[in-house]
Amino acid sequence: MKKNTFKYKLLKILAYTNKLTSYQKVASRIGYFGAAFLIAGQWTLDPKLFIIGFICVMIQTSSRKQWNLVALNLNGLIAWVMHFLK
Repeated sequence: MKKNTFKYKLLKILAYTNKLTSYQKVASRIGYFGAAFLIAGQWTLDPKLFIIGFICVMIQTSSRKQWNLVALNLNGLIAWVMHFLK
């Protein structure tokens, strides 16, 4: 009987992503694209890639209500927009 409860708890932990709303699932995929843009920006130092990347990641973090990360990404976005405009 203990094995069944362990399996149930393990499956419940692994099935956490199924509890996301469709908006959160789409926002997560957008966030992955944003991370890819930020990685590409590291290699090219193109401000446009950083701006797109920070916007995409902000969509993901705001959908998950991770406001500390939204503030961090907003800071990076403002810095790269200022760099782009100069």
